[in-house]
Amino acid sequence: GYRQYTESDVHGLRFIRRARDLGFSMDEIAGLLALWQDRSRASSQVKRIAQEHIADLGERIAAMQAMQRSLQTLVSCCHGDDRPDCPILDDLAGEPAPPRH
Repeated sequence: GYRQYTESDVHGLRFIRRARDLGFSMDEIAGLLALWQDRSRASSQVKRIAQEHIADLGERIAAMQAMQRSLQTLVSCCHGDDRPDCPILDDLAGEPAPPRH
């Protein structure tokens, strides 16, 4: 049947969901959850975890922007017509793209 959750369980699940929505890893969430439940915690610990996560997000965003630029370049090099040559596939296969005309 159905599970019966206490109000505390519901708050914990909401906490986990929000932390996941913000992109925290399961390990980070476990640490944050422990800090949330520890009323004698120092907020500096929480802030440090959040700051580290912000730095990680920045690195991931920069990497994704680089991927986007690479793909945009490849798409602009591809004629997208009936010819079989495709710089996108060549790049994926590790072959140098032919010069653009």
